[in-house]
Amino acid sequence: MIRIGHAWDTHKLIEGRKLFLGGVLFDSPIGLLGHSDADVVLHAVAESLLGSLALGDLGTFFPDNSNETLNMDSKIILRECYKKVRERNYHLVNLDLTIYAEKIKIAPKREKIIESIANILNIDKSYVSVKATTWEKMGFVGRGEAMACECVCLVESD
Repeated sequence: MIRIGHAWDTHKLIEGRKLFLGGVLFDSPIGLLGHSDADVVLHAVAESLLGSLALGDLGTFFPDNSNETLNMDSKIILRECYKKVRERNYHLVNLDLTIYAEKIKIAPKREKIIESIANILNIDKSYVSVKATTWEKMGFVGRGEAMACECVCLVESD
């Protein structure tokens, strides 16, 4: 049996925070605001995995009002979400994600993001597609106020 998951995540950009995307640290004066490290890429991947098996959302397992999740590394979040998928005897077939960013250039670190996600999930990097685009200066992403990521995943029963 196969199942599809989809997720969208967005976080506001602010000065003075580190910028993590896909578990990769970017050299940037601005970062993403959030309760955890706000890695919009790993959040979208994790939530798509949860969605594929109708397990709920990130807030179900990692509430944004808990001291235990404050400044949490999103790699831990993603590993835990995939563990829930594996415990139900499913495995990831592939994931396809698009990062929406106006100010931050993704292309120079695209391969590192792919490798990072593959390593976190212990899968072959050929299962991971990472794309990026701008919003052509329109909306909150286009004005450089935020970044977003959308992810679709396919899981299959073992």
